[in-house]
Amino acid sequence: MDEAGRARYKAPFVASGGIDRSRNSTMIQLNKVFKFFKTERHMKVVLDHVSTVFDSSYSYGILGVNGAGKSTTLKIIAGTMLPNSGRVIRTVRVSWPLGFAGGVHPKLTGRENSHFVARIYGADPLKTAAFVEDFAELGDYFDAPVNTYSTGMAAKLNFGMSMAIDFDVFLIDEITGVGDSRFQKRCAEVFAERRRNTRVIFVSHSMNTVARFCDRAGVLVDGQLLMFDTVGKAAEFYNRMNR
Repeated sequence: MDEAGRARYKAPFVASGGIDRSRNSTMIQLNKVFKFFKTERHMKVVLDHVSTVFDSSYSYGILGVNGAGKSTTLKIIAGTMLPNSGRVIRTVRVSWPLGFAGGVHPKLTGRENSHFVARIYGADPLKTAAFVEDFAELGDYFDAPVNTYSTGMAAKLNFGMSMAIDFDVFLIDEITGVGDSRFQKRCAEVFAERRRNTRVIFVSHSMNTVARFCDRAGVLVDGQLLMFDTVGKAAEFYNRMNR
């Protein structure tokens, strides 16, 4: 991205401080986190009193088979879902999971949702809305209720709001294409710019994607989050587990 592009997509809010990468430090800590879902026939345990630390020096991937609870784990890290017991300690500004639209109010317009999110995170509502309006390219729909949006339009709004806030850690639930190829290129460019000063934690079925974005990885299996100090070791364990 050239200098004009960087200026255009610079986040309207700049957090004071941010992650100190001059030394190892804890950005997120799970302390005996227990999460289960109960149905009439059985109880599904997603996290069985898991304790682990995410260090600010690294980006992390979370691997697991379908139904293991990767998305649930990401929501618990974000704070959009609560555990049944245990604590999640965050010392940095953490995003909601990209691709998760649960924080968007369907009866509010895109502009009103942008204002609301900006106020929550201490950003300037007008500058945030201006960024999202320009980036998401929703046209007149930006001032229409979100429940009138298509799935693709809602995804553009969600991604635009995520990029408008200067998070220290981005949480990503898979990487899916949003919009046409031109818009996807813009998304990739602005996300690459954000990643210069942030870390990511994301779940994916693609080992290549995990290796591209992450330094370390964990495997979620049978309610335990097994952490590895390299992506290669996590991938080796994951592949061996699924033979």
